[in-house]
Amino acid sequence: MTALTLSTAAAPGLRADAIVIGVAKGAKGPVVAPGAEAVDKAYDGRLAGVLETLGASGAEGEVTKLPAPSGFKAPVVVAVGLGAEPEKDAGFDAEALRRAAGTAARALAGSKKAAFALPLAEAADAGAVGEGVLLGAYSFDAYKENGKDAKAKSGKAPLAEAALLGGKPRDKAYKAAIERAAAVAEELNRARDLVNTPPNDLNPEAFAAVAQAAAKEHGIKVQVLDEKALVKDGYGGILGVGSGSASGPRLVKLSYTSSKATKSLAFVGKGITYDSGGISLKPAGHNETMKCDMAGAAAVFAAVVAAARLGLEVNVTGWLALAENMPSGSATRPGDVLRMYSGKTVEVLNTDAEGRLVLADALWAASQEKPDAIIDVATLTGAMMVALGSRTYGVMANDDAFRTAVHEAAEEVGEPAWPMPLPEHLRKGMDSATADIANMGERMGGGLVAGLFLREFVGEGIAWAHLDIAGPAFNEGGPFGYTPKGGTGTAVRTLVRVAELAAAGDLG
Repeated sequence: MTALTLSTAAAPGLRADAIVIGVAKGAKGPVVAPGAEAVDKAYDGRLAGVLETLGASGAEGEVTKLPAPSGFKAPVVVAVGLGAEPEKDAGFDAEALRRAAGTAARALAGSKKAAFALPLAEAADAGAVGEGVLLGAYSFDAYKENGKDAKAKSGKAPLAEAALLGGKPRDKAYKAAIERAAAVAEELNRARDLVNTPPNDLNPEAFAAVAQAAAKEHGIKVQVLDEKALVKDGYGGILGVGSGSASGPRLVKLSYTSSKATKSLAFVGKGITYDSGGISLKPAGHNETMKCDMAGAAAVFAAVVAAARLGLEVNVTGWLALAENMPSGSATRPGDVLRMYSGKTVEVLNTDAEGRLVLADALWAASQEKPDAIIDVATLTGAMMVALGSRTYGVMANDDAFRTAVHEAAEEVGEPAWPMPLPEHLRKGMDSATADIANMGERMGGGLVAGLFLREFVGEGIAWAHLDIAGPAFNEGGPFGYTPKGGTGTAVRTLVRVAELAAAGDLG
């Protein structure tokens, strides 16, 4: 992880590989953002003109490098676009700062130290910049020759240190903002690592072991149900999905408790460590990225650990429903009926609609503890990707006010989300002549149908939200802002923010 520090040093005298400044897109051309006054002065106040000559406009994601002025100890100035210049007396929003910092950190791969002279009007801005740096500097190198050493030799190791100029090292609010940024970003990056790990090394048992190790480190209580325990307790959904694999399923329960808590939350994550589709095999071209089908469980795991590291005054329980969905002689067949942990029976019409089966068992288990609210996270349906694209996830709920609260939390932390309905008329399509319910319904509105299925397994009177992160969980395109190619860690920050709001009594 990149080291973060707050610094009161002046940009000219700071020893670093680069000075990062912000540039906004003004009505008449690029505008140098606050924080870079000393740099602009060294260019005799003509930095904006120099940048414009070099083709800079201040657009989001734009990076322009130029030699540092005479007298600077850093050799390079890196100007990063912040997007549109804000209205008079309005500062840059947190997401603009996060994205700019992430873009710059990625552009500075191979550097030992960079000074970030971005706008820091308050402690929250420092937290946003710090978070952006840590997320943008992320790289996954475990499977490359010599691991990270190979990148270091080639000059492409992640940025080693970032000093935030204008920060206040002795100010409690600034220190807290940086510490929060580090805890959240480190755990989010751990979730990215899990999503990026090949499925031959991350089966359900291995994932459970990672969770056990982290729980021990951070004082979190952990319980792992293996196949024998799942059979004994009647977890038919998890067992049915995992029955075709040589790697047995697991249900992991992580419990973080605070002595000052007055609210309790349960987070439930879909953890299909590889999804072949089972007997209803996925078509060619749809298997290569299915190691990401455990991204929901990775997000839940990371969020619980982050809550523990932050010492939030709320009880948070994470449920990781882990299985590998494979075709074999012992696999669940289309037409089979599973008896779920809740006692309901489900006719399996499509074994590739497996995520809702493992989630159903975990949702019912979470409901038995009667938390104040439950949020499940899952790469659940391609239909949600068709509806919302690859960067936005859908939010469904059994309570409109809770859905709004979760959606607003997501937008606040910079995770694009959109509220989706649960139309009652779609429930009829899951009626089964054989069982209590089928795991498939109408094709149109498939993402909403999946949400309706899950709702059946939420305990009465418990507020529940379902996050379908199928689109943004795995970035198959090029990196942007602080988002890398591959696993993104989507939903971690939303869950942490929801936990913070619950701890403060502001969740609604």
